[in-house]
Amino acid sequence: MTVPSDPVLPALPLHERIRQEIEGRIMAGDLRPGERLPSELELMAHYGCARMTVNKALSRLSESGLLERRKRAGTFVARPRTVSMVLDIPDLAQEVEGRGQAYAFRLLARSLGDTAHDREAAAELGSVGPILRLSGLHLADGAALAVEERVTNLALVPGMAEVDFSADPPGGWLLRHIPWTEAENRIGALAASREQAKALGIPVGAPCLAVARHTWRGADSVTFVRQVFVAGAYELVARFGPVR
Repeated sequence: MTVPSDPVLPALPLHERIRQEIEGRIMAGDLRPGERLPSELELMAHYGCARMTVNKALSRLSESGLLERRKRAGTFVARPRTVSMVLDIPDLAQEVEGRGQAYAFRLLARSLGDTAHDREAAAELGSVGPILRLSGLHLADGAALAVEERVTNLALVPGMAEVDFSADPPGGWLLRHIPWTEAENRIGALAASREQAKALGIPVGAPCLAVARHTWRGADSVTFVRQVFVAGAYELVARFGPVR
């Protein structure tokens, strides 16, 4: 890794500027999960500061879940982890194409809002401020696979408001661009609502597989998505061993 030399805002304390620079590189994907950061001595020399300043910046990033500090090994960009460590976050496009089918995504609706005026979004993400709502349909070989409703915290992902998701599904885009540190999957069954049935081309009340997923970066919510799958069209598989 080459230490960035971009200009910083003089009004902020140096440890906060260092934290923001490193966080910005992680968010942009310049620093990948598992990548080792420069040593504290190298960072001290680059920023012209004391070890305590560097240590404070790295500690904040470690507390937020973005960095992992290992004794005698160094500091590394944290690898994603899930709550249960049983189900990872899938990329539907890759999964569909992996089973030999043609994948497509159809954007049904998008809108900007704020959790101060959207109770449902506030319940899903917390009081995060500006949000982006997206509705879309996943297709496999031209047939409806799943309809999804997603709400994303724009304070963490401001550039997402400008992305055209007509060709690139939001789930895959988020996985490629935004690091997450924790995720929760909730899996159940439901009867298709009128809107879901219309999008999926199935009868109202037909049984469906429902997957709700919430992801975080440190203590901050990134996105909440609910995907409703046509019964029999999709399965979740987790392979694991005994836990001692």
